[in-house]
Amino acid sequence: MFYETEVTGHIRVHPTLFNEETEVAVMKSLNKQFDGFISKELGIVIGVQDIKDIQEGIIIHGDGAAYYETTFSLLSFKPEFQEILLGKIGDITDFGAFMTIGPIDGMIHVSQTMDDFVSFSKSNVLTGKESKRILKVNDLCRARVIAISYKEIANPRIGLTMRQHRLGALQWVEEELKKEKKKKTEVKKKAAVKKK
Repeated sequence: MFYETEVTGHIRVHPTLFNEETEVAVMKSLNKQFDGFISKELGIVIGVQDIKDIQEGIIIHGDGAAYYETTFSLLSFKPEFQEILLGKIGDITDFGAFMTIGPIDGMIHVSQTMDDFVSFSKSNVLTGKESKRILKVNDLCRARVIAISYKEIANPRIGLTMRQHRLGALQWVEEELKKEKKKKTEVKKKAAVKKK
């Protein structure tokens, strides 16, 4: 899920930015500090939205940089356990698929791609034995988050499943919906015939 979070902290502005307007210098410092920033609390920071307030700056002896207490907002992506996400398959291997979800890839183990026996072909395609469903690179899919690990902060791991109802490649979901609609129509027709 995407979040906008308000944060207050002391932002270090390097002396090379002293010729800039204070707000511009603080924004450049914020962007540099939060570029690629990942934490368990904030998730994956996408960018600094805006600056709400900048207090008077102070210079600490021996440093030379200015520190401004600043209130600003960050836009971040933090996947939640059991959340359903839309993404695109970026890579397929013999052990599963990688789906791009926001600014990160989630991993779908081969056993979680579909409710079927799945085989891997050399052309990077997963195929269901019974259902004949195929999963290939660039397929748009819906998946549920089943595991989140920030053990390696610089490389969080997201585990996904597509084995549940109305999850998987969007063409699979469309096929299921058509079958369900057809079944409902048949049930209504049978009910109408019984009434006569």
